[in-house]
Amino acid sequence: MLFRRHNSALRSAVLVILCCLSAWGEGASPARPANYNERKVGTYKLPDPLILADGSRVKTAAEWEEKGRPEILRLFATQMFGRTPPASLKTSVGNVIVDQNALGATAIRKQTTITFTRGTDSRSMHLLLYLPAETKGPVPVFLGLNFAGNQTVSADPGIDLNPVWVRDPLDQRKWIQVAADPKTRGSAASRWQVEKILSHGFGVATVYYGDIEPDFVGGMSYGIRPLFFAPGQTEPLPDEWGAIGAWAWGLSRAADFLQTDKDINPKEIFVIGHSRLGKTALWAGAQDTRFAMVISNDSGEGGAALSRRDFGETIERLNAVFPHWFCGNYKQYSNHAEKLPFDSHMLLALIAPRPLYVASAEDDLWSDPKGEFLGAVHAGPVYELLGKKGLGTDRMPAIHHPIQHDIGYHIRAGKHDVTAYDWDQYLKFAEMHFSH
Repeated sequence: MLFRRHNSALRSAVLVILCCLSAWGEGASPARPANYNERKVGTYKLPDPLILADGSRVKTAAEWEEKGRPEILRLFATQMFGRTPPASLKTSVGNVIVDQNALGATAIRKQTTITFTRGTDSRSMHLLLYLPAETKGPVPVFLGLNFAGNQTVSADPGIDLNPVWVRDPLDQRKWIQVAADPKTRGSAASRWQVEKILSHGFGVATVYYGDIEPDFVGGMSYGIRPLFFAPGQTEPLPDEWGAIGAWAWGLSRAADFLQTDKDINPKEIFVIGHSRLGKTALWAGAQDTRFAMVISNDSGEGGAALSRRDFGETIERLNAVFPHWFCGNYKQYSNHAEKLPFDSHMLLALIAPRPLYVASAEDDLWSDPKGEFLGAVHAGPVYELLGKKGLGTDRMPAIHHPIQHDIGYHIRAGKHDVTAYDWDQYLKFAEMHFSH
């Protein structure tokens, strides 16, 4: 059985600790202990993504686009991630610094700063882009946010060392902004696999998520959200965006820039994210249909995993430890997942008919691999209505046996992370759906 090695109480305890301490994990929580026993998951009933609020059924692709999809999108916007305010900002792009001989002449490296201004207030995000040195025409690009600065994705000494947010060494309860440490160059390279991506003819672009909003309670004041406040407003309304919404907005602004680059195919920008940034990638892809493919890596609760499955992290934990991620209205569902007017399968369904990939890790119990799989399974009916193919099974595959149709899924050995194996599957999936 898939979880045969998780029966040991000792092993489960160790894995839980590892998940919670992971640098990219979702953290521990003061809430009730998480459940890691399948027998205690209980029964639940998922809402049908093809049933409208008035009880009528979506029967055609046109009805989905005109009624079903907008209705579900509004629910996620007002009840979970928060609405993105409509106000626009003045946007300016700095000089694009290009190195035609990066990474041993195998890549073209481009770096720029994108600044958003409203009145006298502004915020800037730094974008790093690699393109294969030898290409025949515009190339597809993977776009994702990173956790600790652009310099972490590669040991390339040409990557700018921009400011990052770190815990104050004198007071671990506080965060401070400092210049990125040169010693961190390439510290997350294994999670980005830049050379592998380029060798397959794809580009890769990234932005430090702390540029858009630093990830801590109170970080909002340093991020993009205050630039959208109405006069006198100091906090988002209960149905306005949280940090995940802000990060997703930043991904769309990065896409704005990438679409202007003649070396990039504007119709083949793929958004990818891991952990909390996997949740972000899903929400960005749900809102912005310019993202031609969406990849969720270990996104867990609030991402691909079913909330109604009481396994691993819960809504209660998310709201207790990371209250800034979601909108205020989401708090009412802590301990009441059954009252959600949606579940993760409906978030995944918002990606349809575009290719969607959901990935899990065997030891990442905190993210509920089975719940992530089932989220992808139950998004299938919408894909099928639109003439695409879902996973085609409700039986979870074995370790390292990917399913790749218009929805893709795999579970690999190991922990909460992004690995070379994951990227091998994403590249194969991209090559299956896009010719370049």
